[in-house]
Amino acid sequence: MNIAIWQWCLISVSSLILFFISPLAKTTSDFFKATHRKKAPNVIMLTGSLIISWIFAKSITNAANLGLEFGIVGGVAYAAYYLSFAIAGILIYSIRTRGGYKSLHEFFTSRFGKNAMRVFSILIAIRLFNEVWSNTMVIGSYFGDMGSTPYYASIIVFTLLTLAYSLKGGMSSSIFTDVIQMGLFGVLLFVVLASIYSTTNFTVEQTINSGVWSFDMGLNLLFAAFLQSFSYPFHDPVLTDRAFLSSPKVTLKSFLLASVLGGACIVLFSVIGVYAQAMGMQGQAAVEVGKAFGTVILLVINFIMITSAASTLDSTFSSFSKLAAIDLKLGESISVGRLAMCVLVVLGTIPVFLDAEILSATTISGTMVIGLTPIFFFWKLPAPKISFYLSIFCGIAFGFLLVFDLIPKSWILTNGPYADLLWVNIWGIFSCLILYMIPAWIKLW
Repeated sequence: MNIAIWQWCLISVSSLILFFISPLAKTTSDFFKATHRKKAPNVIMLTGSLIISWIFAKSITNAANLGLEFGIVGGVAYAAYYLSFAIAGILIYSIRTRGGYKSLHEFFTSRFGKNAMRVFSILIAIRLFNEVWSNTMVIGSYFGDMGSTPYYASIIVFTLLTLAYSLKGGMSSSIFTDVIQMGLFGVLLFVVLASIYSTTNFTVEQTINSGVWSFDMGLNLLFAAFLQSFSYPFHDPVLTDRAFLSSPKVTLKSFLLASVLGGACIVLFSVIGVYAQAMGMQGQAAVEVGKAFGTVILLVINFIMITSAASTLDSTFSSFSKLAAIDLKLGESISVGRLAMCVLVVLGTIPVFLDAEILSATTISGTMVIGLTPIFFFWKLPAPKISFYLSIFCGIAFGFLLVFDLIPKSWILTNGPYADLLWVNIWGIFSCLILYMIPAWIKLW
């Protein structure tokens, strides 16, 4: 069985099917707000879309690798990022119902002015840019070594095929295909886990008892993820755009469900890495486990990656089109939205040829936006415009400290991997909070 041929079939056939069954957007409401027959997405559709659009190819790769490194502790630690849904859901519900805001861009413009809104737009544009290359690179790794012709060819084909059905329906296509992809993800993950537990001596008890709950073995990442969840979701329009599609009550319910179910999906996928650890495997956990179980399971895992990457990618395209056409008011039309998608594809694919690091797209950007924490948590308190800039740029500064490894060792009070990530976020959030509050305290209005 030629696995490469089957992999190409999975990408091509699944993408073409999604293209033909996805709805054609006929109005701007269909394209940007995912309305269908003038109805907004219901709880099931919105929850499924939220979960699968946030189960990135890179996130489940990281989940499996963390399971390999730290046992089930690693999976739980990474799943802590999914608290973002609950936090964002509750706060945006309040912003919508008590503040009357219809988008985060309207919120920033009203509270801190147009320039603040533009700064925020730059932050989320960088986020969307990162999502393109960081997900497609995972797909490429299943087709060939980095830098090889199959690697680049698979990335380009996968990106263009996903772009095709995204251009067709915008957010309507994204929501519709997300529900299908969520169902596929669940079935395929069940197949992999069933194979692990039914055909080997590996047990659920071994899974639960794997790892050590210590800072040396994953707790640094757990607490870092918890802290970043207070800011992380607000710079990701893939998440926040969905917070304004349906009624506030439907949205809140969907976000709370997505927090629980999304976190559970990540923990369950990390079991693949836990199994790899128990078997003494090294390398990319998902790939090695797939190889160990043979071609069929490897293809199933590959299809999981394709499904999760496509769901995130089409959501990224839809969010960027909305950012350009509606939020930045470049032209509220379907044609402008489609043009924006094409621009993002070109720009977002360039890093693929520069061999950028995958994990950095998550952890570093998460640190650089910690300045959003006080802005959203204390949104009801009066604050001058300067508070926004002090907090935002303080967070960015701490992000650069992490990027360039400039954190003083005296700041790091725990040991083990991700200790620097944890403590730069602790000190960073505290500093952002103080700087946000100072102008109000001294009445700099």
